[in-house]
Amino acid sequence: MLQNNSLLAQLKQQIRQTTPRAEGVIKATDKGFGFLETDDGESYFVPPPAMKQVLHGDRVEAVIHENGDKKSVVPEKLIEAGLDRFVARVQKREGRLAVVPDHPSIKNVLKSRIKNSLDEATIADGDWVVARLVRHPLKTDDRAFFAQIDELVAKSDDPAVPWRVTLARHALEQECPDAGTDWPLIDEGLTREDLTATPFFTIDGEKTRDMDDALHISQRAEGGWRLSVAIADPTAYVEEGHAADLEARTRAFTVYLPGQNVTMLPEQLADDLCSLWEGQERPALACTLDINADGSLGDYRFFAANVKSHAKLAYDSVSDWIEGQGEWAPADDVAEQLTALRELTEARTAWRNEHALVFKDRPDYVFDLDPAGNVLAVRTEERRIANRMIEESMIVANACCADFLAQHIGHGIFNVHRAFEPEKAEAAQEFLAGQEIVVEREALTELARYTELKRALESRDDAWLDARLRRFQGFTSMSAQPGPHFGLGLTAYATWTSPIRKYGDMVNHRLIKRVLKGEQAPAEATQQLTEQLTERRRLNRMAERDVKDWLYVRYLTPAAQNQDTFEAEIMAINRGGMRVRLLENGATAFVPAPLMHSDRSKVVIDDKEGRIQIEGEERYKLGDPLRVVLTEAREETRSLVAKPTAADS
Repeated sequence: MLQNNSLLAQLKQQIRQTTPRAEGVIKATDKGFGFLETDDGESYFVPPPAMKQVLHGDRVEAVIHENGDKKSVVPEKLIEAGLDRFVARVQKREGRLAVVPDHPSIKNVLKSRIKNSLDEATIADGDWVVARLVRHPLKTDDRAFFAQIDELVAKSDDPAVPWRVTLARHALEQECPDAGTDWPLIDEGLTREDLTATPFFTIDGEKTRDMDDALHISQRAEGGWRLSVAIADPTAYVEEGHAADLEARTRAFTVYLPGQNVTMLPEQLADDLCSLWEGQERPALACTLDINADGSLGDYRFFAANVKSHAKLAYDSVSDWIEGQGEWAPADDVAEQLTALRELTEARTAWRNEHALVFKDRPDYVFDLDPAGNVLAVRTEERRIANRMIEESMIVANACCADFLAQHIGHGIFNVHRAFEPEKAEAAQEFLAGQEIVVEREALTELARYTELKRALESRDDAWLDARLRRFQGFTSMSAQPGPHFGLGLTAYATWTSPIRKYGDMVNHRLIKRVLKGEQAPAEATQQLTEQLTERRRLNRMAERDVKDWLYVRYLTPAAQNQDTFEAEIMAINRGGMRVRLLENGATAFVPAPLMHSDRSKVVIDDKEGRIQIEGEERYKLGDPLRVVLTEAREETRSLVAKPTAADS
C-alpha cells in the first residue's frame, strides 16, 4: 500500500513537471475575466470561472491551457495573497454578514464574521470597517473566501469618512497623541544664550499653529549676511524613552491632510509650549551662519538659546509687501531684515543654480472646507518670494546640520537621494542615448557630473524627456550615514528644522546637543528606524493624496455632470489610457483609450515611450498640454474620468 502511494505521488509529480505553468499576479477586469501578468511581461487570459478562485493582486502559480493559438490559465496554487488587512464596507442581507473591499479592482462580496471583542449590533449595512482575509479558495483546506471584521472605522453617515477611511487604510493614527498632564523643562546641562531681545520673526501660513522656525538676519560689514535660525526645541521637554517620545518615534511625522492634522507630538507641545508664538519666550536650538555676498556658505555655529519671536508674519503679506502690493507693512526692525533676507535668497538661489540644483516652482493647491468637510473651493497658491525666502533659509541650515553631524559624530538622520539607482543607471543611459544625448555612466551616478547633466537637460525645456527620465529615478530615503542628495545637488543633507513634526529632526537635535555638551554620541540609528521613517513618510504622502482624490471627486461632481472643460497636462501614460492633471485645481483624471477615438483599434499606446498614436499619427505624449472634458466623477473609486475635447482628439 505504501509503495502504491509512493508511485502515485511520483506520477503526480511527473505530470506536474510536464504540465506547462506560469507564475504571476492576477489583474481583474470589470467584465468578470482577468489576466495573469508574469514578471517577464507575458500576459495570460484567466476565464471567469477561474477568476472566482482568486482576487486582484494575488500572486499565483497557474496551469497553462492551449486551444490552437490561444492560451489561458487556471490558477492552482496561491503564492502570496493580494489582500490581507483591508478597508471594506459592510453588507448585511437577511441576517448574513459580508464585506466588500474598498478597492477599485475588487468587487467580490466576502462572507465575514466579527471579531469577538466587537458587538455586531453596532455595525450596520454600509458602515466602514477594517477586515482581514482569513480564508482563500487556493489555500489548503479552504473552500471559499472568508474575512474577519477587526475594527469599526466609521458609520456610513459620518461626515469624516474620507479622513477616517484613508487613515485606516494606511494604518495611520486617527487622533493626536494624548497630551499627558505636565511638561516641565528638562535640566539638560546646556547653557542657553539669552536672545529674547533679538528681534526674531516667523513667516508661516495664516492658520499655522506649530511654528518651528524663527529667523534673524543682519548685514555683515565685510559683505554678505549673518543669518540666525532658531528652531523649536521639543527635546527640551520630551526625554528619550519617554512615552511621548516612543509615540513620536512610532508616528515619525505629523500627518497633514486637507482640513485635518494628526500631530506627531501632543498638541499641547506641538501647538503651544514648543511653538514659537509671537511674544512668548521659548527654548530653542539655534544656528548662526555666515553667507557670503556670492551666496556661498561661510562659518556656522550651533548653540542652545532662549528666544522670543517679535513678529508672526504670513507668506502672502510678506510677498505683497516686497512686491509693493497691499496695505500691510512690517515694523521697521523687521522690514530691514525682510529686505536683507530677500537679498540673501537671491544670492543663495544664484549660487545653487551654479553649484547645486534648484527645484522648479510648482503651485500648491489648497482646499477651503466648511465645518462638515465639504469643499467650498480649491485655491492655487504659487511659490512666492516669501516662501522662497524661508525655503532657502531652511535648506542652508539643514546643509549646516549635515556637515556638523558628519564632522563631529559621523552619523545622524540624513536625507539621501540618488538620482538613479545602480540597477537603473544603465537603462537610463541607454534611454538618453536613444534621444541622441550621449553621457558617461558617471554622469548618472556621481553628484558633480549629475548636476551638470541635470542643468543641461533642464535647459532643453522638454517636458516629455523630463517625464520619461523620471521613470528611471530613485526616491529619497532616510539613512544613518551621510550620503548625497542628488535632487538638491548637495553632498549631504540632514534636517533639524522641523522637530515638532519630524522624529528624525528630534534625533538630530539630541545628537547636536551631545556635541554641545561634549558628551560621547550614542550608537547610530538602526536600519529599522531609518526604514520606518522612510516608510512612514511614504504612507503619509499616500494618505494626503487619497483624501485629496476623495475631496476632488465630491467637489467636481457638478463639473462632470455639466461636462465642463479644463486645461490639463499629461502626467502618465499606461496601456489603458493616460492620466492628466487639471491645471485649474490640481485634480487628476483618467482618459481611457476608448474615449480618445470611437474605434479602439485605431488607438496605439506605447506606455514605455509615453506616446499615443491615433490612426497612425502621434497625437499625445507625456508632458503635453491639452484640453479635456470631465465626463464622470466616481466616488466609489475616488476617480475622475475625462475625454479630450474635439479640438484635441
